[in-house]
Formats: sequence, C-alpha cells, structure tokens
Amino acid sequence: MAATVEELYRNYGILADEKEDLSKHKDAYQVILDGVKGGPKEKRLAAQFIPKFFSSFPELADAAINAQLDLCEDEDVSIRRQAIKELPRFASGENLPRVADILTQLLQTDDSAEFNQVNTALISIFKIDAKGTMGGLFSQILQGEDIVRERAIKFLCTKLKMMPDDTMTKEVEDYIFIETKKVLEDVTGEEFVLLMRILSGLKSMQTVSGRQQLVELVVEQAFLEQALNPADTDSVDRLLQCTRQALPLFSVSETTATKNVHSTRFVTYFCEFVLPNLSLLTSPVAELDIQLEVLKLLAEMSPYCGDMDKLEVNLNMLFEKLLEFMPLPPEDENGENAANEEPKLQFSYVECLLFSFHQLGKKLPDFLIDKISAEKLKDFKIRLQYFARGLQVYIRQLRVALQGKTGDALKTEENKIKVVALKITNNINVLIKDLFHNPPSYKSTVTLSWKPVQKTEAAAIGQKRQSGEDIGATATTKKLPTNLPRRDARQIYNPPSGKYSATIGNFSYEQRGGFRGGRGRGFGGRGNRSRGRIY
Repeated sequence: MAATVEELYRNYGILADEKEDLSKHKDAYQVILDGVKGGPKEKRLAAQFIPKFFSSFPELADAAINAQLDLCEDEDVSIRRQAIKELPRFASGENLPRVADILTQLLQTDDSAEFNQVNTALISIFKIDAKGTMGGLFSQILQGEDIVRERAIKFLCTKLKMMPDDTMTKEVEDYIFIETKKVLEDVTGEEFVLLMRILSGLKSMQTVSGRQQLVELVVEQAFLEQALNPADTDSVDRLLQCTRQALPLFSVSETTATKNVHSTRFVTYFCEFVLPNLSLLTSPVAELDIQLEVLKLLAEMSPYCGDMDKLEVNLNMLFEKLLEFMPLPPEDENGENAANEEPKLQFSYVECLLFSFHQLGKKLPDFLIDKISAEKLKDFKIRLQYFARGLQVYIRQLRVALQGKTGDALKTEENKIKVVALKITNNINVLIKDLFHNPPSYKSTVTLSWKPVQKTEAAAIGQKRQSGEDIGATATTKKLPTNLPRRDARQIYNPPSGKYSATIGNFSYEQRGGFRGGRGRGFGGRGNRSRGRIY
C-alpha cells in the first residue's frame, strides 16, 4: 500500500527525532520505502528520505536499493534526477559495486541533464572506492547492452585522467589493466582505440615495461601471425589502426638497449606482407591514398626497429620497392632524353621509402656494396641521379616562389602546399646525397614532412636558402604547385576524414569491424555476438 505525503513526513519525523536506536523503528522506514508506490510528490520525498536512513537498517538494504532503483527508472525525469543524485549515499561496503553497476546502466539515458547527473554520481563513488566502482563499470562493459558498454568505455576514457593520484593507486591501475585485457578479447575498432587511450594514460604504463605491455596488446589485435589479405578492407583497416596505436609506444635509446621498445615485429610484417602487396591494398576509405598511408607508417616506425632476423631479405624488399618509384631517365631512339615522355616523379612515396631504406640500411651498411650486383647498383645510381636532377630544379622553383614570404603570406593554401613540397624535396635530396657517398653513408638526419614543424622553421622558409637538414616532407609530384591534392598538404598526420568522422578524432570505427572476437561487427565476422562473457 502506497504511503501518503502526510505519512511520509510523520514517519520521517519519528526517525529524525530518534537519538539512540533507529533500528527499533523498522516499520517507520518501511513506510518510507512504500512511498515509491505513490504519486509524484510521494516519490520525490521517498527519493530523499530513503538514503538518509539507509545505513541504519542493514536488513532492509536490498529493499531500499531496489526502491531507489525504481525511482531511477520513473517516467518523471525530475524524480529520476533526484533519485540518481542520492544514489551515492547507498555506496558503502559491499553495496558500492552494485551501485556502480546501476549507475553504469543509467548512462544509457538520452536526457543530457540526467546523463550529467549519472556522471557526477559515478565520479563521487569513484573517489570513495575506485576499485569497487571499476568492478561495476567493467561488469557492464563485459556483459551490458551495446549502448551501456559504449558509454561506460567513454566514461573511463574521459574521466580517469581527471582523477587525483591518491585515487588512481597502483592497485587500481593494475585492476584496470587486467579487466581491460578481458574486454580486448572482443572489441570493435572504435572500442580498441578508446581502450588503448585509457591504458596509455595510466601512470604504470609510462615506463618502458609498461609501454612494452601495451605493444604486446596491440600485436595481439593486429594478427601479425597471419598473412595479410590485401583485398580485405577490414584486415587492412585493422592493420592501419593497430600500427597507429603502437607508434607512440616505440622508443629507442642510444646508450641502453634494454630501455628500448622496438617496432621490429611491425616493420618485419610490413616488409614481408605489406610491401609485396602494396599495389593490391584495398583502402577502407574511398578518399584515402592507402599506399601512401602504409608507407608513412613504415617510415615512422623504421627508426625504432631493433635487430631483425631477416634484415637482408627485408632490406632487399624495401630496395626493390624503392626502385619502382624511382624511374630511369627516358630515352629516345638516339639515347637522348625525350622531354615529352618525362616520367612523373612521385616525391611523397619516395620520401617514405628512401627514409625507411636509410634507417634500416644503417643496420647493414654494406648492403649496397656487397649484397647487390654491380649492375643493379649502377642502375640504382642512375635512378638516384635522375631523381636528384629533377629535385634541384624543383627546389629552386619553390625557393623563388617562397622568397620573402613570412607570416600570413605563408598561410595561404597555395603557399602551404609549396612549403610542404619544399620539405619533401629537401628531405629526399639529403638522403640521396648520403647514398651517393662512397661507401654509402647513413649519418644524415631528416624530419619526415608530416611530422610537427617548428614555428621558426616555417617563418624562415621564405627568407633564406635552407639546407636539407632544416626541412622536414608529404605527397607531391613534379606538377605539385598547380595540382597537388589537398590531403597532401598535411604538415601533421591526421587520420582520414569522411567515412570515419565521429568520436575518435577523425578516425571513427562506428560502422566498421571489430578486432578479436568480432562483436558481430567484426573484421571478417570472427566470433558471434555474445553477452555471456565472463566477469
């Protein structure tokens, strides 16, 4: 039987006035619990009164929590908000994980004010018992409905980094890592990105051993033990995504080999399975130059490559692929250059391949001397020389075009393209000079063109002639100043936009596949949709 407003106030008074033993007024508390069966006024009062005396009636704990939960699901949004606001008062002892579980389920609300209320409540109990709150969150991530799972992961991704250090203890971080590994057994691409973001933000993951653990997780998701099917967009998609997640984790130390997190397995995989199929790769995004994206990733990883079992074989694959993009000089019947047949110089591809070859070549410096035939070396130098001649002409044209331009003048779309083109050509020029040394040298250092640019560098480009070491490179051809595709003007790498443009930067896998386990939207449909995962 529902309690009236008057009955609620009367029994509230009984409990409030009791100074010694509240437990003897169990009937009064039961009347307050019955308030959830009344009208809106009774429910609002019950939402406030139930948590106030909750701790005094442990034998009615389940009934009280269930009564408050009923109010959290009420049709009246104001009643729901009041009930949610009071939920943290139930979060004590063994009840806390249950309250966290309830709040996590309530993240599915579409009411923004209510959603914010749930977030606030979760944060408050997180500060009471972080590990217990995590138990409730991960319970729903592993077993809850899709919308709940998605929002719980995003809650962790956005809120964990805001938690104070005394809350995020090593024990809590270890628990997060263990539970996240369980979740990674069955994730979508978008979830994978978010979960890696969560893990990489943990203090314990900032060490060399921590980053190595993260790389191992990415390796598992990347399926590096399997050959790549270049025609399968999901497989290509997954490889791009995993490699991009692994890149920030790699490191190299000149003095201590044990303090390195190497990219060797990824570089090896690219050389063995990706480069041979480069022209066959199917792009997951229509606007994406998939070959260029792959070559960029390889170039970025190559400085972090450690000892490689098949170094000569992989270096030879890089060398052969580089030859494909470095044409021989065109000749007419008399052996003279035929200008009307001049090949297109694909500077962007060459920058990536030349940089990767230069990095791996350091590990086998006699490759161009002893590992290839004299005829092939001669052919390579002819290609290098032809490419270098084209570079010099192009560099001069670009420097003249940018002469004297500073500040806003360099920010026009046309000049941005020219600045990037100058970086590309200067990079290639420096690397070619190294390879022309006898014996070939691998000492020069360049900054890849799509990597962050120093402001002083950009300001100086139009003022004076610069050496190749001062310039950093992206996609362009010999006709670049007039018809360069806009995406190639990127100075800092941004994942492709368009089809993937939702919540994960510019790279959303909302409609794409999952990784291990499939989750029904999987890359290749591995596994079936399941809510029976173990918690």
